[in-house]
Amino acid sequence: MRMSFGLTFRTAKGRWLVNLSRQCSHGSTGLFVPPSPPLDPEKVKELQRFITLSKRLLVMTGAGISTESGIPDYRSEKVGLYARTDRRPIQHGDFIRSAPIRQRYWARNFVGWPQFSSHQPNPAHLALSNWERLGKLYWLVTQNVDALHTKAGSQRLTELHGCMHRVLCLHCGEQTPRGVLQERFEVLNPTWSAEAHGLAPDGDVFLTEEEVQNFQVPSCARCGGPLKPDVVFFGDTVSADKVDFVHRRVKEADSLLVVGSSLQVSDLVAGGNCPFWGIGSPGEAPLLVSLFVHLESSYLALLLVQVYSGYKFILTAWEKKLPIAVLNIGPTRSDGLACLKLDSRCGELLPLIDPH
Repeated sequence: MRMSFGLTFRTAKGRWLVNLSRQCSHGSTGLFVPPSPPLDPEKVKELQRFITLSKRLLVMTGAGISTESGIPDYRSEKVGLYARTDRRPIQHGDFIRSAPIRQRYWARNFVGWPQFSSHQPNPAHLALSNWERLGKLYWLVTQNVDALHTKAGSQRLTELHGCMHRVLCLHCGEQTPRGVLQERFEVLNPTWSAEAHGLAPDGDVFLTEEEVQNFQVPSCARCGGPLKPDVVFFGDTVSADKVDFVHRRVKEADSLLVVGSSLQVSDLVAGGNCPFWGIGSPGEAPLLVSLFVHLESSYLALLLVQVYSGYKFILTAWEKKLPIAVLNIGPTRSDGLACLKLDSRCGELLPLIDPH
C-alpha cells in the first residue's frame, strides 16, 4: 500500500485555508475494507427471507459498515488499524486532569477535523435509512461515532458511544456542534501554523511539541469550563440509562441483524461503579477486556473501553429466542447464535434487499 500526504495551513483575510492531498494505490473508500468472497445468490435469498419475515427489526452496526466510506477500523485482518499500529488512544482520566493533554488532543483534532467531517454515508447507511422510512427497521443501534447514520437520514437511532460531531462542556454540560468549535479555533489561532510530520496509520497527523504548545484552546462559551467531544474515552462509562434503553428496544424487537461488527470483545460500559460482565457464550466466566473501537485520528483516538459488551445485546435477543442474522466480513462472537451468517460488503449486499 502506498500513501503520500501533504498538509499545509495558512491564513488569508482571517480565513483558514487547508490544502490536504492524499494519494493511495487503492481507491480511498476501499482502502480499509478487508477482502471478501463474491456475493452468494443463495445467501442473498436467505437474507431477503429473513428481512421479509421481520416486522420489528433491530439492527446493530459497527465499524465495518463505515469502512466503505473511507473510515478505518481497528480489528479487520491486515487492513485494520489495530493490526498496523501500536499507538494507544487517549484516556478519560488523563484528558480530564491535564490541560496540556487536552491542548495536544484538540490541536491534532483541529488538523484532522476537515477530513473526518467530510466522510459521507455509503449505500449500506442509505439502505438502512430507507428501511426505517418504509417501516421495516424498528430501531438502529450503532457503536460508531462518525454520524454517518444521521447523515443518511436515520432517526430511530441510538449512538452507544456518542458522536464526534458534538462537543460537551465538562463543567456545565452545555452541548455545541463540533463545527462551531472549529470556527472558534480559527479565531483564537489566526497566525498558528502547523506542518504535518508524516501520516499516522490511523489517518491522524503528527505535530511537534512546539506546534502544540502554541495552539490556543477555547473554553466553554457559557461557563468557561474545559471542552470534550461527546464520546466515550477509555476509562469513562456509558450511562446505565442508555444501556437499559437499548435492552428494552431489543426485547421489543422480533429479529436482530448485526451489520459490520465482530462483537469479539466488549465495547460498552454500563454505569459508573458497575461489575464487568462476561463476553463469551452463556455460562462463561466474566472477562475483563479492552477494545480499540473504530476510529480515525486522535479525535477518534478514543474508545479503548473496558466494557459491558455489545455481545450482551445479542445474548438478550438469543435468550428471547429472536432470529439473529450477521453480516460481517470475518468471524464474529455471535456466529454460533445466528441462524444466518454472511461474509460480504455491507454496501454491496444491503441495497439488494427489498424491505417490503
